[in-house]
Amino acid sequence: MKAEKDTRSLASRLTALDRAIELSRGRVPDAVLAPADALIERAGQRLALAGDHTVVALAGATGSGKSSLFNAVSETEFARPGVTRPTTSEAMAVAWGSEAPTALLDWLKVGGRHVVAPREEIPAGLVLLDLPDHDSTQAAHRITVDRLVKVVDMLVWVVDPQKYADAALHDGYLIPLAGHADLMVVALNQVDRLNPEQRHATLADLRRLLDSEGLSATPLVAVSALRGEGLGQLRELMAQAARDKETTARRFAADIAAEAARLRDALGTGPVPVLSRSDLAALHASVAEASLRFPVVTEGVLNAWRHRGALATGWPLVTLAAPGSSPTRCGDCVSVRAPGRPTWCTRHCRKPLQCSAPDSMRPCVRSSMRASLVCPARGPSE
Repeated sequence: MKAEKDTRSLASRLTALDRAIELSRGRVPDAVLAPADALIERAGQRLALAGDHTVVALAGATGSGKSSLFNAVSETEFARPGVTRPTTSEAMAVAWGSEAPTALLDWLKVGGRHVVAPREEIPAGLVLLDLPDHDSTQAAHRITVDRLVKVVDMLVWVVDPQKYADAALHDGYLIPLAGHADLMVVALNQVDRLNPEQRHATLADLRRLLDSEGLSATPLVAVSALRGEGLGQLRELMAQAARDKETTARRFAADIAAEAARLRDALGTGPVPVLSRSDLAALHASVAEASLRFPVVTEGVLNAWRHRGALATGWPLVTLAAPGSSPTRCGDCVSVRAPGRPTWCTRHCRKPLQCSAPDSMRPCVRSSMRASLVCPARGPSE
């Protein structure tokens, strides 16, 4: 019941973001709207996939021991750790359950996939990905990482004692994803290479760095893929995400908040200025004067007012025959006066000359007609 409520809440937030995008078109650059548009499409596709699966991805730099950690966590030998130059070229998946979530993995475009039986510490429904190296020299590898980082439910960033403060990781991924802090884990791998003093200093410095980047809610785990240290804690964090049926919704909720903030920054948060009557009058006069220099604009406004006037007064021949109607003139423009209606200039511009309606209606009629009223015979309305 709670998961269904959360899904409905997410749907309403996606609808609100979609509405905000449409209202923002033409007001902010397309480059600002493109990521929000992509999020709407991505969320719709992900939520349409059947099954309760949680996707957790191991991401990291070359040489961080990510693939070795993938094998250690899954207790498999599916990933092939590099020897001469450690690198992961393609994403690989391990799914705990009776069968692979084919539709989900197809959507993720993950080819290598394996199924393992669930056990007490890892429930069915968890899907673990081993991503390519985010600092790979191959552009295709980096593109795959950037694509999958946007669609997985939880991220485990694997770092090593030598490059845990690498700017490519912190500036390129961790800081921009600070709004997803509770959906990420940082695993300091290869702690077996550190003595107790070095280990304490490294963990303390990494924790300080993460906190300064707005990632205080991101757990930091010391692990050793070689000796198995910290694997139980890391598995438990993944299992909690798999048991929490709201993990996917929380991921998209964080994405929505980030895109809404981008729109807010682009549109501004100040009050909308209110134009005074004098400002509006000056604007109307300027537009009317400028329109005389552009016949196309004048013709467009003229046709619009003719159409609206016809809707308000009816067909002129019928109006002429109406009881009490009488012709009058606006320069060279023939006008018709009908009881209870304004007098319209029917030959050219349907400009209201005078009104036989009650006095209380005249200010409303005048104000509604003042903008863009130009009579070819007499020029702009005064």
